[in-house]
Amino acid sequence: MVLLGLGAVLVILGATASRSLADNLSTTFLGHLTQNTMWYIVGGIASAIVGLLLLMGVFGRARA
Repeated sequence: MVLLGLGAVLVILGATASRSLADNLSTTFLGHLTQNTMWYIVGGIASAIVGLLLLMGVFGRARA
């Protein structure tokens, strides 16, 4: 549950950061978001997926 919650928080932080002045300028002149914002979003999505899979029991438990 911790990974799922952390993933949600990181995605929200990334979405909030994507609306900042630095990211708006980066998007305007370079065509992409800053590296920090991308790491927040990608890390949040990955963390949320792993957390969800662990909650569902897809992996992480020994099968009997």
